[in-house]
Amino acid sequence: MAVLADSDTRWKWGTLTAKRIAPRDIRLDGFLLRGRATPTARQLGEVGVRADSLREVTAAEFLRAMDEEPCDVLVLALVGGGVQAMLHGLRGVWRDRPRRPVVVTGYVGVVYEKLTDGLLLRHGADLVLANSRQDAERFRAVYEGVGADADAVTEVALPFLGGDPHTGGHTPYTVVFAAQPSVPDTRTDRTYLLNRLVEHARRHPEREVLLKLRSRPGEHTTHIEELPYQKLARGIDLPANLRLVYGHMGEVLDRTDLLVTVSSTAALEALHRRIPTAVLTDLGIREALGNHHFVGSGCLASWDQLDAGHRPAPDEKWLARQGVAADGTYATAFDAARARIAELLGRPGGLPPLTPYYTPVTAPGYLPGVLARHHLGPDGTPLPGAPAADRDPGPVRRIVRRTARGAYRHGVQRVAPVIRRMGEL
Repeated sequence: MAVLADSDTRWKWGTLTAKRIAPRDIRLDGFLLRGRATPTARQLGEVGVRADSLREVTAAEFLRAMDEEPCDVLVLALVGGGVQAMLHGLRGVWRDRPRRPVVVTGYVGVVYEKLTDGLLLRHGADLVLANSRQDAERFRAVYEGVGADADAVTEVALPFLGGDPHTGGHTPYTVVFAAQPSVPDTRTDRTYLLNRLVEHARRHPEREVLLKLRSRPGEHTTHIEELPYQKLARGIDLPANLRLVYGHMGEVLDRTDLLVTVSSTAALEALHRRIPTAVLTDLGIREALGNHHFVGSGCLASWDQLDAGHRPAPDEKWLARQGVAADGTYATAFDAARARIAELLGRPGGLPPLTPYYTPVTAPGYLPGVLARHHLGPDGTPLPGAPAADRDPGPVRRIVRRTARGAYRHGVQRVAPVIRRMGEL
């Protein structure tokens, strides 16, 4: 079995999914698609899953490996455009093969944005995993709505749920705020949340309050973190009972009595373990924040309510639709996927060629650009020469690129003069 991932969270989803859907203990070969968010050794180790081999590759190098190194099942743990590019590339690589691997893909967590775009970019895989009953229904509706085959949609659950159920308060009682790299995305909002966390710690000196961070300075995640809480906390006199922590989320949840977040999938991990969980409404309930996904969950609450002692009680029907199997059924959540893979691998004569929904006929103005971003031609074959991502732009251009990204955050009028000056160096 092989996994191709492009970030820390997708590596986590991909490798844990591979372990869940594997019919037995098998060899796991890992590939990291080279790019902005390629995970560090620390981020890889934090997942807790070791691959038998691991290497960083370009799209062309990965396609060459899939041509030379056979496997039975391939998990594509990539952003939608990456999945689409690999499906077209693999279609060409495996065109003349009598048998090919089963290709599996899906989403890392809660799907609340780019549903149609992301799903159609993933169409063509043999299994498109849905992490809940609700997602499976929505996925099928999208595919059927455009006339695409929906048979690949397979209901599972988030692969990283687990751990011992919460049985009562710890000593000291521990409140954990699960930070997200890009939600919210403004300095004002992130500073507000940090100040409220500090205030909560001061109001409750008998509690341990933890700010659970996703990455250390200099590391990248699936989403760009322009304003890390570590930097925002500089200059603030933090109370003695408030600490910034890293590490495996499951280990942090082992000592958690109240999990607070805006919309992190850590909320689903906590709910699976029956840990009291609050999804913040302080900044509104908005699609841009992702907390709208938790409407009907019973978990929505503000810092004022939490400071006063409120503990949200989750709605059981909502939990069941989200694949949060706190009732003990999680052990069977991947049975359908395993059965589907076994059936595909056992088909006489092998599997038909991969058939993505997007083709030069259905999306002539969209597909070529998706493939070009991974240095693939319109037919999915690697283009000659090194892709731009593999060429060192030099120190000045690296600074220019970072500054240009900041233009989207701070306004082009303020940043453009700086870019011009750097370009003259």
